[in-house]
Amino acid sequence: MTKYKIQNIRVTPRLPKKLSYLRELAYNLYWSWDHNSRTLFRRLDPDLWEEVNRNPVLMLGSVSQERLEYLAQNEGYLAEVTRVQERIENYMTRKSWYEEEYGDRKNFNIAYFSMEYGLGVGLPIYSGGLGILAGDHLKSASDLGLPFFAVGLAYQNGFFQQYLAADGWQQETYPVNDFYNLPMLLEKDDNDQAITVEIEFPGRAVTVQIWRVQVGRVPLYLLDANIPQNSEADRKLTAQLYGGDNEMRIQQEIILGIGGVRTLKALGVEPNVCHMNEGHSAFLSLERARLFMKSHKGITFAEAREATRFGNVFTTHTPVPAGIDEFDPGLVEHYLGLYYTILGVSTPDFLQLGGVHLPQTKGKFNMAIFAINMANGYNGVSRLHGHVARHMWNYLWPDISVHEVPIGRVTNGIHVRTWLSSDMSELFSRYLDPNWYRHSVDESMWDNIDQIPDEELWRTHERRRERLVAFARRRLANRLKKLGAHPGDVERAIEVLKPEVLTIGFARRFAAYKRAYLFFRDQERLKKILNHPEHPVQMIIAGKAHPADKIGKEILKNIMSIIAQDDFRDKIVFLENYDMKVASYILQGVDIWLNNPRRPREASGTSGMKASANGVLNLSILDGWWDEAYEMNKNIGWAIGRGEEKFTSEEEQDDIDSAELYHILETDVIPTFYDRGRSGIPREWLKMMKTNMKTVCPYFNTNRMVRNYLHDFYFPAAENWARVSNDSGKAARQLVKWRENLNKNWETIKILTVQNMNADTLKIGEQIKVSAQVKLGAMKPQDVQVQLYLGRVDQFGDLQNTKALPMILESPAKDGVYTFCVTFAMDSTGQHGFSVRVVPNHPLNENPMKLGLIKWYSDES
Repeated sequence: MTKYKIQNIRVTPRLPKKLSYLRELAYNLYWSWDHNSRTLFRRLDPDLWEEVNRNPVLMLGSVSQERLEYLAQNEGYLAEVTRVQERIENYMTRKSWYEEEYGDRKNFNIAYFSMEYGLGVGLPIYSGGLGILAGDHLKSASDLGLPFFAVGLAYQNGFFQQYLAADGWQQETYPVNDFYNLPMLLEKDDNDQAITVEIEFPGRAVTVQIWRVQVGRVPLYLLDANIPQNSEADRKLTAQLYGGDNEMRIQQEIILGIGGVRTLKALGVEPNVCHMNEGHSAFLSLERARLFMKSHKGITFAEAREATRFGNVFTTHTPVPAGIDEFDPGLVEHYLGLYYTILGVSTPDFLQLGGVHLPQTKGKFNMAIFAINMANGYNGVSRLHGHVARHMWNYLWPDISVHEVPIGRVTNGIHVRTWLSSDMSELFSRYLDPNWYRHSVDESMWDNIDQIPDEELWRTHERRRERLVAFARRRLANRLKKLGAHPGDVERAIEVLKPEVLTIGFARRFAAYKRAYLFFRDQERLKKILNHPEHPVQMIIAGKAHPADKIGKEILKNIMSIIAQDDFRDKIVFLENYDMKVASYILQGVDIWLNNPRRPREASGTSGMKASANGVLNLSILDGWWDEAYEMNKNIGWAIGRGEEKFTSEEEQDDIDSAELYHILETDVIPTFYDRGRSGIPREWLKMMKTNMKTVCPYFNTNRMVRNYLHDFYFPAAENWARVSNDSGKAARQLVKWRENLNKNWETIKILTVQNMNADTLKIGEQIKVSAQVKLGAMKPQDVQVQLYLGRVDQFGDLQNTKALPMILESPAKDGVYTFCVTFAMDSTGQHGFSVRVVPNHPLNENPMKLGLIKWYSDES
């Protein structure tokens, strides 16, 4: 800290009046997905645009006044400014999809919380897939016109920049973000003072100011602790994304969750639904409970928790337990003890919400478990991940069968306009619909891809591959120059790769389970593939290892030593510092997108979707989203394996998968790519490209994804929130009382007899009636639902393909025993079976499995 007083002055660019709209455009990230908007900034100075990392705010402050004055007199440029302005104003003001469909819904707001957001290269507050998905989520929320508000942290350093030493070992730098030269503005009050909120920490309060990033129609609020009101240590709390130790992490998550809710309140936003994108923001639920208790006098924390959890949605993104934040109980008590004590919660009770008492957590406070306990809706991010998540968290509902564990799924998608090349976007506008992006979920529109002439599609794709090769050569040459390489090596870098050769792309985080090494497992076989005299292959790789991931760094170093060999040097290029810019070049320009994680550890993955939107074919393990997509249509790429998961060892799995990878390349991918007729065009390859885009684009996009969240999670959450929050907490009190009664008396329920009123053998379609005598003890019939659990009997005597049929109360209690019955017809032949069970029932408890209480008909009952 300096010892002298500084008076700050903000300097802004002096734009000619005719170019004044550029300033407004720079502060709305609509430009991040609109090619025409970005072109306005690129035309100011193409080289400078790349120097400033495609940041329009910094661009306007860096371009020469002379250049601005010149363009202010250029009629062609001014005409394009006018066209862009009219298009954006139309986008911001026209009636949105949400207004057309749900304009009658009043007082409905969604708040979305995420640790990171990948919105554009020029706003480096993201690290990888989680942030990119969050950014695409916001863009589609804007496109659809949802009443949507997002919350995150303003990182002074953001995520690290990667560079490789001469031996291939990853090094990191942390450039400082200058917020005043980024597309973000301070939120100020009527007196032009920065709006701030306070968050209590042990022995002090931390103050944060709020930056707003405008994402089309959606505001994103970023909390910043680097202000003079805080101590030097506290000013660093929002310095770095995923930096520091667990103590730093829990403080960041308190700021994001508790501070985020306070921020929205300070800005006059009252969310009905809070969406937790991963467990980092789960402490928001505490603040929502506190505010509920404050506005409803006499409400206990248990009642406030029941009320507010209905308005909370939790999305888990990882099938790997190690990927979930866990904290020592002492750390939780230190930073949150005063907070939850004021709410009337004891330390043991609070820690139990984080699963500390469960053997699976080994005494740690688990943020995913806490989020589940504080939310009412939870989901995975692909069909397969939903299945994996139900297995992973089954122990939270030990008496529930895995397929009924109440974790749903919303398959991820991409914001197609962000990731589509300008060339492909022009083709879509020409042959699909000038406004194709407004109808991105319409399958019939995407069928028009067949109208694109093969020759035109192929020329478009080849231009993108040529641009990628040129980009890779420049990046490699620049890296060698920085390392002080021999001029001859730098000269040779300008000639690596060839624009016409089949090009494979592999770009992702260098985590061990991603298996970046798999492609290099048999180097002799790989040499033959790459150096085939008639049908050569080349590869471009990118990706970062986490700074603390020594295994990931070692994998990267080993790969760098392999591709330095003469047989690989001109055929494989690694591009440093993987970010949205590098990703766009690769996924738009390669022919094959390779992804070979260790199944089932890829929750979803979205990079392959981005490649598919550009016509790139996927070659992937059946994991995450590809497991789902490949089942839709097997003519959109290639699958490595058949979804196997059980191997004697990881070594065996790697051997089998790598051998099949080489086999598919040799016998299918390469021959199909190089199968050319007289026209020199690979007709079968182009047919797969079109099928790929027609299959992937209408479903694996965030417009469909956000609509799924709206219908399956946001609307139900808001409706339940309204029911419990508009009656002075009466519904919440009743719900807590009902739960307490359930827990106290559940074991008094007995299923005494189950009777089949028909013969044991039936004709298909014939009616069957089953009755059950149930002793409810202290429970009432309206507190429970008696169900017939019906399915097909497998070879082990278990029920498969089950369904639950509600049974109707047939007669009042007699000696405390109720009779329930159901009549139904069998719709398939074979060996079937059934049982009877009792589950909780309450108007606000739409899924009885969430409580984990179930009573089965058994010998013990």
